[in-house]
Amino acid sequence: MLRILITGGTFDKHYDELAGKLIFANSHLFSALARGRVTLPTQLEIVTMVDSLDMNDEDRAFIRLACQRAEETALVIIHGTDTMCKTAHFLGNAMLAKTIILTGALIPYEVANSDALFNLGFACGVAQTLPHGVYIAMNGQIFHWDKVKKNPLTGVFEQAQISLNLCL
Repeated sequence: MLRILITGGTFDKHYDELAGKLIFANSHLFSALARGRVTLPTQLEIVTMVDSLDMNDEDRAFIRLACQRAEETALVIIHGTDTMCKTAHFLGNAMLAKTIILTGALIPYEVANSDALFNLGFACGVAQTLPHGVYIAMNGQIFHWDKVKKNPLTGVFEQAQISLNLCL
């Protein structure tokens, strides 16, 4: 069984037509799993619904606690991409005996041409095959938690040549 922890991020944002901005409402994960025809037994858990730029170490501690409490050893965390590396470092340093995959989306699930569904399916697949550790799975690539950065010019994740303290 796979546990999916929902923490917010662009993946789960909705467009509020009246306010003209992206907000959080209900998670898209339930419909995304059905639409992606994921047949793997999954357990969904909402930890928080926050933009990753607003996430702090208290939120990360709640995520770590959810990972520790989970009976499953394969976990996928839906997370905002802006501070995904920071949370990966937080979890990587905890050295949990689990396979933890962080993923998200640059375009919200409900918006045309979103990368959310692909990233979710990819993360669910690799969570079943990788050894224990913390990884970021985005756009068809897997990165170890301490050797990844998000390129600020392209918005994509890249392999870092050396261990980084934070995602740049």
